[in-house]
Amino acid sequence: MKRYLLLLLFPLLIFACNGPQTNPQITQWENRAESITIIRDDYGVPHIYGKTDADAVFGLLYAQCEDDFARVERNYIVATGRLAEIEGESAIYSDVRANMFMTEAEAITQYENSPEWLKELCIAFADGINYYLSTNPEVKPALITHFEPWMPMYFTEGSIGGDIESISTRRIQAFYEEDESLAINESELEATQWLKEPQGSNGFAISGDLTESGNAMLLINPHTSFFFRGEVHVVSEEGLNAYGAVTWGQFFVYQGFNEKNGWMHTSSYTDVKDEFIETILEQDGKRMYQYGEELREVEEQVITLKYKDGDNIKEKTFTIYRTHHGPITHQLDGKWVATAMMWEPIKALTQSYIRTKTDSYEGFLEMMDIRTNSSNNTVYADADGNIAYFQGNFIPIRDVAFDYALPVDGSNPATDWKGLHPVSEAIQILNPPNGWIQNCNSTPFTAALEYSPQQADYPYYMATEPENFRGVHAIKVLTGSNGYTLDKLIETAYDPYLPGFEYLIPGLIEAYDKSSNKPEKLKEPINALRNWDMKTSEESIAMSLAHYYGTIYGQNGPRPEGLSPMERFNYFGTSTRFDERLSIFAEAVEKIETDFGKWDTQWSDINRYQRLDGSPVPHFDDDAPSTPIGMASANWGALASFGSRGVSNTKKIYGQHGNSFVAVVEFGEKVIAKSLLAGGQSGDPNSVHFDDQVEMYANGKFKDVAYYKEDVEARAQETYHPGKRN
Repeated sequence: MKRYLLLLLFPLLIFACNGPQTNPQITQWENRAESITIIRDDYGVPHIYGKTDADAVFGLLYAQCEDDFARVERNYIVATGRLAEIEGESAIYSDVRANMFMTEAEAITQYENSPEWLKELCIAFADGINYYLSTNPEVKPALITHFEPWMPMYFTEGSIGGDIESISTRRIQAFYEEDESLAINESELEATQWLKEPQGSNGFAISGDLTESGNAMLLINPHTSFFFRGEVHVVSEEGLNAYGAVTWGQFFVYQGFNEKNGWMHTSSYTDVKDEFIETILEQDGKRMYQYGEELREVEEQVITLKYKDGDNIKEKTFTIYRTHHGPITHQLDGKWVATAMMWEPIKALTQSYIRTKTDSYEGFLEMMDIRTNSSNNTVYADADGNIAYFQGNFIPIRDVAFDYALPVDGSNPATDWKGLHPVSEAIQILNPPNGWIQNCNSTPFTAALEYSPQQADYPYYMATEPENFRGVHAIKVLTGSNGYTLDKLIETAYDPYLPGFEYLIPGLIEAYDKSSNKPEKLKEPINALRNWDMKTSEESIAMSLAHYYGTIYGQNGPRPEGLSPMERFNYFGTSTRFDERLSIFAEAVEKIETDFGKWDTQWSDINRYQRLDGSPVPHFDDDAPSTPIGMASANWGALASFGSRGVSNTKKIYGQHGNSFVAVVEFGEKVIAKSLLAGGQSGDPNSVHFDDQVEMYANGKFKDVAYYKEDVEARAQETYHPGKRN
């Protein structure tokens, strides 16, 4: 009996001698958290202060998780190729696509080969998220319960997938399932997709010659899906002091500014991704591909992916094929096609982070020469008074004898990329005499009006984008204007005119006036458009009519080959039959009457902002509260873009894409800025910051940015260390 009691007491004696056991990793996180301070201002914006850059990164990721862990996690679920584990087999080819360019093992190798300073930031990234999960056990991840320091290798610039998401998962599926009936006919795809809200942004840089203060200014105006980025301020004692928009889960400010300069990325149409048709042969039981006079072996890699099937997790195995051009992503007329694009994670992540610490044009230019910012143009301004523009950054050198808009013959060595263009050879603008630069995902050859680069001076593949209505609009509002203040720059960026209707609406009125058979029902709606100044507003009835007319025409009208969206809308207003225009307009009027009870419905009764919860996948409800919005779609040339559309269960249309984070910045002895965020900083419906900027957003009223420590402290609502929030 005595021996039995001793055995029972032994564990208690050990516990008494050694005390309670602690997780050394959590203790390490707690110690680091003590050197980090998060100050939340009156709009919930986190200002993170750390001794080192790594401390600041730790705090930044902790704060992001507080605001919207679901989006942080989802971005890594998609990027690392694990979407099918939560969405089922229908998502598995998204995961195949991710693994085509980097598997987990390859990401780990990239991390291990990174310089020590970058490893430290990656470790801090993972530690910040994991510490958040350990201090918030009520948060239940959808899939990733522990984050690893190699994960940022998948996520090296702020567009997340960037180039990779332009690769069709349907084509990948058709190739791997050997069923070409699954492949999308590209012309049919284009016909159904071209009216979607433009995936892009606006950037304006204004010289001090045109500003009231004599200081350069910058407009930062990304057009993304709403709630795609949060607003942050991250500071360290190692020279980091960046403010702006961070894509959820990243450890660098993507579009923003520091005290000395600012950078605005706009989606680029520089050719950075090409397709190579491979000639595949068999030799001694091996797959080979022709390359000049030689045969090279096709690289094969077996991957096993998991997917959700009801309550179970199943697995599916794929063999990924590669040539030196890249992975085989699809086939064309029975021939395999490899897709080549930029994939240098270490350099790309290095460039994205270093950008935030540059302090001069020279330093920024040196950073740009890393040449891994593949999906963006950059509009720039600084405290020395410089304004600049860079068209793309990663630009492969090609033989212009070949048309890389189409797949090229991969067996011909002459089609291979021949290194990268140095930044000095790329399309650039520096301090143009007109005093302004604009890029709205439009051609760089009108970016500074008569001082723009000349198209004939560059290879065709450096700029393939056409002019668009936003570019036309930007030129209109910037030309001849001066005396800029931050408020005037905001007013310029929110100009309500819509050049997309300049030909479309007069063409409709012409059709009505010249028609021998004028439908009486259209008389008053036509008169509403006749008296319209083509400016969007909440009260406008004409805006409602024009939106539905343009939308229905864009979906159902004739589709001449080779025209840009801008050219097509102008074509609809000038070159189509009168009866066709009137018929489509009658359809638009009927649509408004059916959905809203009367044709003369104000735009604000149709066009709404609504956020019902924090889900990454939005849903909408006409019976739930929403906010009227007077802004309009970028398709019509709206600079302040509000891309709205209906869903199956609604009649009203709800904004989902467009102005998200917006800022105007003035660079002088001290940086001054104003900003605005769609909805609010937090993804938590119970937070006051879930929707505290909605009315400001609807009215284009910006908040002052607190950048300097004394201003941050004056507006502080909460001050705490990570893990110690009250």
